[in-house]
Order: sequence, then C-alpha cells, then structure tokens
Amino acid sequence: MSKRHVLAISLATLFAATSAFAQDVKREEVGNRISENVPTPSPALVEQLARYQNTRGAGVNGWIDNTCMLISTRFAETSQIHRLCAPMGMREQLTFYPEPIGGAQPFTLNGRKYFLFSKDIGGNENAQIYKFDLTSRDITMLTDGTSRNGSATLSKDGRYLAYSSNARNKKDMDIYLLDLATANAKPKMILSEGGSWGVQDFSFDGKELAVSRYNSIEDAQPAIINLSTGQIKMLPVDGGKASFGGFVFDRSNKGAFFISNEPINGKVSEFRTLRHHDGVSNKVTHITANIPWDAESLTLSDDGKLLAYQTNEGGINKLYVRDTVTGKQVKLPALPTGLIGGTAFSPDGKRLALSLNSAASPSDVYVIDLANAKSTRWTQSEVGGLDTSKFIAPSLIEFPSFDGRKIPSFYYKPKSASASHKVPVIINIHGGPEAQSQPSFNPTAQYLANEKGVAMLIPNVRGSSGYGRTYLALDNGPLREDSVKDIGALLEWIAKQPELDASRVGVMGGSYGGYMVLSSLMHYSDRIRAGVDVVGISNFKTFLTNTESYRRDLRRAEYGDERDPVMSEVFDRISPLNHANRIKSPLFVAQGLNDPRVPYTEAEQIVKAVRGNGVPVSYLLFKDEGHGFRKKSNSDFFNAATMEFWDKYLIR
Repeated sequence: MSKRHVLAISLATLFAATSAFAQDVKREEVGNRISENVPTPSPALVEQLARYQNTRGAGVNGWIDNTCMLISTRFAETSQIHRLCAPMGMREQLTFYPEPIGGAQPFTLNGRKYFLFSKDIGGNENAQIYKFDLTSRDITMLTDGTSRNGSATLSKDGRYLAYSSNARNKKDMDIYLLDLATANAKPKMILSEGGSWGVQDFSFDGKELAVSRYNSIEDAQPAIINLSTGQIKMLPVDGGKASFGGFVFDRSNKGAFFISNEPINGKVSEFRTLRHHDGVSNKVTHITANIPWDAESLTLSDDGKLLAYQTNEGGINKLYVRDTVTGKQVKLPALPTGLIGGTAFSPDGKRLALSLNSAASPSDVYVIDLANAKSTRWTQSEVGGLDTSKFIAPSLIEFPSFDGRKIPSFYYKPKSASASHKVPVIINIHGGPEAQSQPSFNPTAQYLANEKGVAMLIPNVRGSSGYGRTYLALDNGPLREDSVKDIGALLEWIAKQPELDASRVGVMGGSYGGYMVLSSLMHYSDRIRAGVDVVGISNFKTFLTNTESYRRDLRRAEYGDERDPVMSEVFDRISPLNHANRIKSPLFVAQGLNDPRVPYTEAEQIVKAVRGNGVPVSYLLFKDEGHGFRKKSNSDFFNAATMEFWDKYLIR
C-alpha cells in the first residue's frame, strides 16, 4: 500500500473521529482544501483584502553574464525564475511549474550558459536539483527524484556540482559530487559519516571542498575534503562547540573567510563575527569583532578580490564590501533601511546585485556600481495598487519580562489608535525557535492596521536568534516555558498602553510559533480572546516521534530528548495537548498534509481535544502544501478565512 494511500485512510479516520467527538462540525472539501467550521470569507472582505494579497517581490539569484541576471518572482500561482537584463526591464519567465522554485544558480560550462534550480512536490521538502540549458531550454533532473537534496554548490569552472542528500538511508545527509561535463555521469558519494552535512564552497583550484556537519544552531563542525584522495580533515573548533554562518575559500586556496562565534582571544563571543584564517601563518583576523551584532551571508566575487557580507543589527541589515587584497572597506551608497538578501557580484566584479525588503516595500532588486558607489533600482514590484506612503512603519519597543530581562518587539500601531480609541491587538510569534522576527514587508500587518484598526506586536521572545548566544539559549530544554512567560509579560505591557484594548488580544504563530500560540492559550486564556495556530506543535513527544527522521536528532538538540525520563516529564508538563482542557478561547488551526517537519497529526489531535471543551475550533487542511502555504490561492484563502475569524472573535 502506498504511503499516500495510508495517509488518506488515516486522514479519513481522524476526520471521522473528530466529527463523531464534536457535534455540529461543518466539513467542506473543495479540490485540495478541506475545511471544518472555517468561516466563509465575505465577498466584501475578499475584495478589500485582495489588494494586499496581490503584492509580489523579486529576489536576486545571480548573474548570467555582465548584463543579465536571474531573479525569482511570482506572476501567477507560485514564484518562478525570470531573466532580467536592464533596470526596470522586461522579466522573461523561464520556468513554469505549479510548484514554487527554490532559487537558481547560473553557471557557464565550456562556453555554454546554464542554471541550476530546485523544486519539491506539494511542500514535501524532498527537493530535486535540475539543470536548465539557456540555449536549448532543455531541463534535466540531476538527482534521483525521491530523496531530499540541498546545499547545491558549483565549482568555479562550473564542471562539478557538490550537494547533500539523504539518498543513502533517507535519514543522514551525505555529500555527493557530480561531473556536469561528462554525459550520463552518475553522482558519486564522497562523504557518508552520518549526521546532517552541507556543502560550503569549492576552493579556487577545485582541489578541495569545504563542508560542515550541523548538530544544532550552537554546534557545527567544519571540514575539508581533498577531492583527489577523498581524505576528510575535520577543522579545529575553538572552545569545542561553536556556531558557524558561512565559509568561503580565499583566492590563495590556502585560507578562508568564515563566520563563527568561537572565542576571541580566549574570551567568549556572544555574536557570530566575520573572520579570516591564513592557512600559511595560521593567523586569524577578526574583521567584525568591534560590531556587537551577528555577521551574516558571505559572497565572494569570481576573482576573489571582493567579499560582500552584512550585519544584523537589531533586525536591520547593514551591507559591507571588503577588498580582500588591501583589507579595506569599499565605499557603498546609502541604501533604504531594511533587510538585504541574495547578494551576487557580476562576473567582472564591477557590480553587486542584491534584494532589499523594507517594512513599506516588498523585496526588490538593486544593483550597486562599485566604482562610483551608485545604486540603481532594477525592479519595482507591485503592491496591489496601494499607496505605500500610508503603510505603517513598525517601531521597536522593549518590555520587561518576569526576570527583569528586556524583550524586543516590533509594534505596528494603527494611526487611529489613541487613549480615546483603544484598538485590538494581535501578537504574532515567529517559529524556529532559533529565528528572529524582522521588520520586513508584512501585508497582513498593513491590512489589519489600515483597514481594520488592529495593532500587531511581533516579539522576539527569549530563544530568538540575533541577540547573542546567551539570549539564544534561554529557552532550551526544561526552560521552554520561560519563552511563554515572555508572552505573559507582553500581555501585562499591553494592559498598560492607553491605546490598546487589553480585553481584545489575539495571538497567532506558525511552526514553533504555533506551539507558542497553543501554550499561551493554555496559560492565558483569560487574557487572550482567540488564537490562530499554523502548522504548530501540540505535543513534543508525538512531534519528535513523527517528524521526518533526518530532522529528529536536530530537533532533540533544541527541544530535548523525549527518551530521557527527565525531559519526558517536562514534555508531559508543557505540551498543550496534555492540558487542552485549559484552552477556553476560540481556535483556528491550519495545516499542510505533506508537512515533513510538523506532521499534520499534530493539528488533528489538538483540534479534537480542544473541541472536547466545547470551544469553537476552525480547522483548515491543504492536501498540496507542507510546512506553510506557498501557493497563492491557498495562501489567499487562509488569509481571508483568518480575517473572518478575527472579525468574529476579536474585532467585533
């Protein structure tokens, strides 16, 4: 019997059990969408919301040559790859799939232009790697069609592709090498040490490959593979364990630039800093040690003479370009404040392309002329015809938590909010948990503020990344519920704000943020009127048992091991499913059937349990989605149904 058939039977059984357990459940199935007690969006709301949903962004994927680049953007249902050859020029769509494309890498091999891209099916995250021939427009799948593949990296001459894959046993991520210049060549496994390995970079001479094994966000192990002998050399990690955020060989082939939070001069480093290791002298230069924030995202020019990187300063990115020959910083133009992604040097090294996202604008492509420090905007993405000057820029606030620690949060405050006009507020909690909410373009927050007069608070509770290793570890293992206490402290802060209505507070979040929603409702149902849980964890034991095998040990490193009796008791105490009787507020649960991270059964069991309290529960399941909703029609329906839910249980 196929896995899909087993899932279908299990799904039908669970729906039948749910329907039998809770009376008056209205179930509807339309195409790939299954709804139970989901509010039907009104035509007026759909029309009003459509303008905010019809926004799109553009991201840089790399230069084809010194004139044209590849970008990703969406013109229909999903993001696809386009060619762009001039500022504000025509976007030529190159891929046409019902599934979104996971980025692209252009390369040249024997004078011919290609690009690599990846794609999964229905959000199952078993991404396959494809080669697109820009001359013939032929597309070739390079991987086996069933395994999970990632971290695709090309040698400098475009001949070799290195990538990670769980093809061997569907659990461990091994490293494979494929000769793209040889017809019908088969991938060769060059590392099978067990664990979750990823590719970092090829040396300039093509003789070595940098890789790393990821154990947890605070524990990665870098290594070098000699591609001639197959020898694997583990690199020493100062302090025993450290977090790494990138590794690229320098042009000498004897050194490397890398990002790490290893100790500096024997002292603990709170943040990940950019460093250079000279392989001849063994000297380490600490390039960003004087910046008390994380360094991120390394991009080296084709000749190795320029290095682009950025810092994350309280959620805002700052871009730097370093001359690797002189060690001096390259003068850059002033850029709009926001988030930077997808940096790529042109082949001649004269220009740097990047995507830039701000609170008032979706991601767009900019190109910096490095000789004269001038930036040019290459795309201007649509925002549904809305006047972006009316968008709300979030402010950064800090609120004291139970232990006196200050917790940062971004605050979208409607213009209508005042002491004489108190407004409802929604707390939006990020997933991860090792992630960070940043002031990116958020059409949902803009819609709520401008059209509904609803404030939004986006906290970075303890355990969030971006604020140092101490802050990151504050929710680990048995400290898990301390992050939930941060939400309790935020509720207290809300009650003290004259413009916010503490009697109308909602909470929403996805993945780990979904757990935070359920746990917040478990502890603070008397102060939270309603909650929206998207692909959230409801029981840590069942989650760790049922998440895909290639993720299980990685998640145990963060949450704790359910096989340990001490952690087992902690999970029994903190898992919302075990205390669902304490959830008294209306709940909306949304899930993707193909989710490999948080299985749909996590949603099914909390829906059934909370309905047992006589609490109104809406449940939405998409059979063609995974960990989140990437297809526009699905996302649009979810957003509209969510707005109806807020209208009914929070705003009115």
